Amino acid sequence: MRTTETGSTEALKEDRNPRDDLGRLRLLMAFDALLREGSVGGAARTLGLQSSAVSRLLAQLRDLYDDPLFTRTVKGLVPTQLAETLRPRIRALIEESESLVSRETAARAPRSGLPTGWERPPLMEIPPLAVRPANLLDGQPTPGDVARRLARIGSNADPQLRLAKYIATIGGGPGRSRPLTRTEADDALSVILEGQGDPIQIGAFLSLTHYRGATAAELAGFVTAARRHCTVLDEPEIGADLDWPCYMSPKLRSPPWFLHAARLVAQAGHKVLLHGHSGREEQAEKLPMACEMAGIPISTSVTAARRDVAACGIAYLPLLSLSAQIHRLIGLHGLFEMRGPVNIVVHMLNPLNAPTSLLGVANPMQRDLHRHIGGLLGLANLSILGNNRDFAQFTPFKATTVLRLVDGEPDDLHLPGLPAPATHPPTGLTSREYWQAVWTGAARDETAETIIVTTAAIALMTIRARERLDFAKACEIARDLWSARQISPG
Repeated sequence: MRTTETGSTEALKEDRNPRDDLGRLRLLMAFDALLREGSVGGAARTLGLQSSAVSRLLAQLRDLYDDPLFTRTVKGLVPTQLAETLRPRIRALIEESESLVSRETAARAPRSGLPTGWERPPLMEIPPLAVRPANLLDGQPTPGDVARRLARIGSNADPQLRLAKYIATIGGGPGRSRPLTRTEADDALSVILEGQGDPIQIGAFLSLTHYRGATAAELAGFVTAARRHCTVLDEPEIGADLDWPCYMSPKLRSPPWFLHAARLVAQAGHKVLLHGHSGREEQAEKLPMACEMAGIPISTSVTAARRDVAACGIAYLPLLSLSAQIHRLIGLHGLFEMRGPVNIVVHMLNPLNAPTSLLGVANPMQRDLHRHIGGLLGLANLSILGNNRDFAQFTPFKATTVLRLVDGEPDDLHLPGLPAPATHPPTGLTSREYWQAVWTGAARDETAETIIVTTAAIALMTIRARERLDFAKACEIARDLWSARQISPG
């Protein structure tokens, strides 16, 4: 209980405001909903509140307990150890409160008789029955024993032993596991990227991280390790104005219209670096072929990418040129049939240290996570599109919220959908030929042109975020660039 400056609790009792009690109950109801739903949006729906209101309640809870209570991961909000400790007590309180306001359960509640005068609180509380935890076998180490044993594995230990430590840290089970710190996550992925991890360890680490859901701090640590592995940090100077990841699903059959948008941004005088890959299946060469047709240099290293961007204003850096090891880790999808944390890491590599980045994130649960990672990595200006998987290409024909960082602060952009024009499928041309024909003007497609222009507009807004360039003005600039585009490659 809090006391006044004189140490007396009596004044606090006299000044107690019933509204404060109601507010605390409201906080606990929100806490219970967050624990059950695992997301702010889900808790808001359960409570009948707006998401912003639940976010405010969560902030108050964090202040009250002086603990983050939840960490944001790819799977949603994961409770901290304190939150898990409080879960059963809060659930019991909420269930009892619901029971008290239920007519049926209230009717069954025992009724006490008239007071006799002999009632008062007991002088001594009866302690609970002492028992051995049912899940603790004879000789089984306690969570404290496990923590002390892991703590003895230092930073200079054998790489496989360190990786084993991190696997035990995140996969020890209830009461024994916790997320990695950013430094620990950096070291864990470094062991894997440098080829020092056992194959079984790598599978266990990636699977556990995916199953539990990596936190923003863990992913920021992974990105730091990956950037160092790719020798990005050896050349800290800025080499591009905009970083544009494009990790395309091999199952996607539509043309890469975003490449035309990137060409417009480059022709406007901004330096653009594209990096990514297009899978291992029959369309694995889709991006390299498109870049060759568009006259976009294909760089073979970070150093070459810096040179190509300086010379041509735009370049494409394949993931394989960045890191064969990361490329192989992403290729494990066929063995796991799931996307691991490395699939998020590649989007945040930013090989030329561009001050702005344009991302495409399809999973709504991961968009705010990517923004949080960008903030931890010190990225000042960032735009996240949610319309397409694995690459930033705007879909202007439905209402969209673009999650952004502007000068390091969240600043969402809500855009209404545009009327969809009538589409006329190409006849007699392959998808690749049609994609090129739209750029040269040999084919007219209002839908494709609108996608290209609006995507370029979002990119321009990201680069010129400090100018507070609005969407309408950015679209006007992009249309002028489209009209004046350089038809011939190069």
